[in-house]
Amino acid sequence: MRARVGDEIVVRGTSAGVVARDGEIVGLHRPDGSPPYDVRWLDNGRVTLYFPGSDAYIRHLVT
Repeated sequence: MRARVGDEIVVRGTSAGVVARDGEIVGLHRPDGSPPYDVRWLDNGRVTLYFPGSDAYIRHLVT
């Protein structure tokens, strides 16, 4: 998984009752764009350090 600042991360739970979340990647910790990421979550505006699992994917910006 590789991302750039501004890309969207989409998390879709694989189990019943798991909440789906969307966020914007606002910071990278590695120059190659690999995880972890600083993500601003759209549901509450908080920025957290996020290590994506198999239920997450990146929606890249079109430039």
